Amino acid sequence: MISTDFGFGDFVYLMQGAWLTIKLAFAAIAIGTVAGIILGFFRATLPRLSMPVAWVLDVFRSVPLLIQFVLFNALKSIAGLSISAFMVGCLVLGVYAAAYCTEIVRSGVLSVQPNLRKASRSLGLSYWQDVRYIVLPLATRVAFPAWQNLFLGLIKDTSLVMWIGIMELLRVSQSIVNRIQEPLLVLCIVGLIYYVISWAVASLGTQLEKRWQEND
Repeated sequence: MISTDFGFGDFVYLMQGAWLTIKLAFAAIAIGTVAGIILGFFRATLPRLSMPVAWVLDVFRSVPLLIQFVLFNALKSIAGLSISAFMVGCLVLGVYAAAYCTEIVRSGVLSVQPNLRKASRSLGLSYWQDVRYIVLPLATRVAFPAWQNLFLGLIKDTSLVMWIGIMELLRVSQSIVNRIQEPLLVLCIVGLIYYVISWAVASLGTQLEKRWQEND
């Protein structure tokens, strides 16, 4: 007979960590998406002028995320800023997401055929009407799969915030493992929770893409 010290209280503790993981991922993708849309349009429409922005974003894409967490947390302490570890996690993940989302948006905007934009302008649409009714809908469909993959990646990358003291899902699982000494069971449950969260996000994305196809 198999026995375990893992109880209902431990599961509740894991779910609390999972909820923090979800909040971190959604906050990061929100920050990254808003900044990515603005910077992506800037990169697509003014490529030469936006080169300094591209160099800065390359740094955030190139430096490992764990190093960014440690450096941002250290700079917070050096500067004497009263920012919580959760806010540091949101900002670092958000900037990291923005660095990738910028290129996702840029590629989506550049995928819109110039002839379509010329045709819309010839029909009397203003620049912003062209962006709203022509560029954004077409670019969104092209960029959405890559954006969704970025979101799914962020859900897993939230596990790195454990290094700055945030009790997210993986950090919570470690504390439970240290207490009951059953790593295989606990990590299997944690992996299942990550899978369910990712499956829910992927399913919503699939439903959205199907709705777009039905509206074509």
